Amino acid sequence: MLPEGYPNSVSSDYLEYSLWRALQGIASQINGVLATQSLLYAVGLGKGAIPTAAAVNWVLKDGIGYLSKILLSNFGRHFDVNPKGWRLFADLLENAAYGMEIITPAFPQLFVLIGAVAGAGRSASILIQAATRSCFYAGFAVQRNSAEVIAKGEAQGMVSKFFGIMLGIALANYIGSSTPLALASFSVVMGFHMYCNLKSYQSIQLRTLNPYRASLVFSEYLLSGQVPQIKEVNDEEPLFPSLPFVDIDAYTAVQEEASGSLSVEARNAAAEISRRLQLGYKLSKVVKNKEDAYALFDLFKDEEYMIIENKGRFCVVLREGCSPQDMLKSLFHINYLYWLEKYVGIEPRSISDECKPGGRLQISLDYVQREFIHIKRDGLQNGWLTDEGLIARPLPNRIRLCFSEPAPTS
Repeated sequence: MLPEGYPNSVSSDYLEYSLWRALQGIASQINGVLATQSLLYAVGLGKGAIPTAAAVNWVLKDGIGYLSKILLSNFGRHFDVNPKGWRLFADLLENAAYGMEIITPAFPQLFVLIGAVAGAGRSASILIQAATRSCFYAGFAVQRNSAEVIAKGEAQGMVSKFFGIMLGIALANYIGSSTPLALASFSVVMGFHMYCNLKSYQSIQLRTLNPYRASLVFSEYLLSGQVPQIKEVNDEEPLFPSLPFVDIDAYTAVQEEASGSLSVEARNAAAEISRRLQLGYKLSKVVKNKEDAYALFDLFKDEEYMIIENKGRFCVVLREGCSPQDMLKSLFHINYLYWLEKYVGIEPRSISDECKPGGRLQISLDYVQREFIHIKRDGLQNGWLTDEGLIARPLPNRIRLCFSEPAPTS
């Protein structure tokens, strides 16, 4: 329940703040239970066990929703990597929850069960929306005015909610207690809602570099010598880069307009590299003998990563002190390896041979050490946040080099 890398990944006041927030949250929910029961009394449900039981059922329904938030918080880093796709998933989850609640009158005996599942879905949706919203706002605040951007965004949301409530009340009065009519109206409104969401995410131009966007930038740079524009790359990025078999063609219209901006080769390379990338791989799974291990450590002695191609995958082994900058550099290295494989025809060999002069790893590392600083600079000039490194969720494996002192001689 703490952020990855805690306590080094957060400021020193994080724990104290979180503890106080946890205590006030408990107190707030106690008041919420009391307030819910009081409201049930007020609307005339009677006295005694009836409003108390109803309040317990209602709070139980919401409580399961809170549990879903706790469980989903473990996926927080995924939200940073692919905020648009996760945000669309959250919208789908929210609409599914609304749909389940709409059919509740048809199954009153299943109120708690349906309400609990719907509450869990909505709570998960709220968590994802809140987490991804920060990614979007950070990109909007180009003058370090994040607080103002968030405040204005919340104000805009309140205005939208006000009008939505008014229209919802009018529609509810027209529908009455008809469940079929409610479902039909819900379907129409949901279609409009999802379309608006899709268009809003298409308009967002993320300046950070996740594995797909970084691979697209690097591939285009290697092919044309130019760093592509932020809009060009964002227009080409699919909603679910890691799940092409379920990806919807959300960007068809945009891709048709931008088809001449980025090369087909760069797009194909980005998709394939993202699929083959294994960041934070375990060294012992790919290196089986001392000769290969010594060759890798010697070649990558000045880097915080090592790269091995194994069974068609680009396996990146990270050292303990590896930073997002080092991960971004390793991805640039992989893009160049892919370029050598695809367009020069240098076939993979044994690890030790790859590390020798003239080997693919040695040639590519020499190029990366010379060119990485240049593409970082060009990327910054084009608006990319290359100084922030790679936004990714690597596997937790890290290696630590330990050098033992030689035994004293008598």
